[in-house]
Amino acid sequence: MTAVRVGIGGPVGSGKTALVDVLCRRLARQLNMAVITNDIYTREDADFLIRAGSLDAERVVGVETGACPHSAVRDDISINLNAVEDLERRFAGLELLLIESGGDNLAATFSAELVDYTIYVIDVAGGEKIPRKGGPAQTDSDLLLINKIDLADLVGASVEVMLREATTLRQGRPVLLTALRHETGADGVVDWLLNRLAEGPRTPVATPVAIARHDPHPHEHGQPFSPVGSPLAPTSSASFPHGWSPPDSEPHGGPPRSDATSDQPGTLPSIQAP
Repeated sequence: MTAVRVGIGGPVGSGKTALVDVLCRRLARQLNMAVITNDIYTREDADFLIRAGSLDAERVVGVETGACPHSAVRDDISINLNAVEDLERRFAGLELLLIESGGDNLAATFSAELVDYTIYVIDVAGGEKIPRKGGPAQTDSDLLLINKIDLADLVGASVEVMLREATTLRQGRPVLLTALRHETGADGVVDWLLNRLAEGPRTPVATPVAIARHDPHPHEHGQPFSPVGSPLAPTSSASFPHGWSPPDSEPHGGPPRSDATSDQPGTLPSIQAP
């Protein structure tokens, strides 16, 4: 059995760790679960959860990314995958794994190879304009929380405006209002999460594979080959990993390279996952 993995992201101080704490205290007795936290240089969030007694210490793993925290959950996810594999090995039948990102921005998303579902947390103390700023983290997350609604009057923010604009931005994806310090709105988050557990893990998005020279291919011999439009390749050069461009052009749209012919072995790089 593979655990359902839920990624939790949001700016520094928005309430990510408070959410993890609430979910652990409410679900740990009925679910076999564990937590991975990400911080740049410390184990601050993991240590907080252990001190608070949110979960048994051996079920909480702190990852020190050493760089932008969203890179470790979106780009090079190996350090988190290692932690996932270690926890699933140590706790047979693990059902739920919460993966908290370090503080990140509105463009931060999780790799589909790391998590099944995502929750993004913003808070009213950051200003009511946050939903208007958009970004894939707010737009595409499976659940958006507007947290710290109890502070709205103190910071001059309108919860109604934030909810209306977030709802418009997300076009039907759920938005919940919370004050997690007081567990206001926590019931709705728990219900949402239990429904995702009932659905089970998502099927990961297929990764493009390398094209072997002997495989069937649509071009005629003697003509330069470009994987653009191939059923095994992305449809835009912007989608290729690490800025790789089709072999018949320069990386930034320059003239064709003289060595780009299909009759020369080894001229076609393998397309690998970033």
